[in-house]
Amino acid sequence: MNWYLSKIIFRIICGEGQHTPQFDEQLRLVAANDEEEAFLKAIAIGEREQDGFYNHEQQLVQWKFINVAELYRLSGLLDGAEMYSRIQETDDAEAYIDLANRRAEHIRASTTHKMLRLL
Repeated sequence: MNWYLSKIIFRIICGEGQHTPQFDEQLRLVAANDEEEAFLKAIAIGEREQDGFYNHEQQLVQWKFINVAELYRLSGLLDGAEMYSRIQETDDAEAYIDLANRRAEHIRASTTHKMLRLL
């Protein structure tokens, strides 16, 4: 059995879709005997996890499966191995850095909270 890293892409559509197009790129681990099986399993995950719900404005929000855009066989799991890289361009560098710092703080706070519950 081999491990594969797949990038599954969903389109997020709110209401009639009259908004800036949004896509959710998800990295998923898939165990399979070969690349073809891994690809088919990743497609099945995407199809199975399409979803829809109504937001607070009673608009239908949908995650529509697009496809499996990338598939990599992992030869081994190494501490610190790069799993994904994406260059993000933004008009507001400070806002991007602030968001990254707030996300990190949320992770730090959640981890601390989980540790305190164990005590």
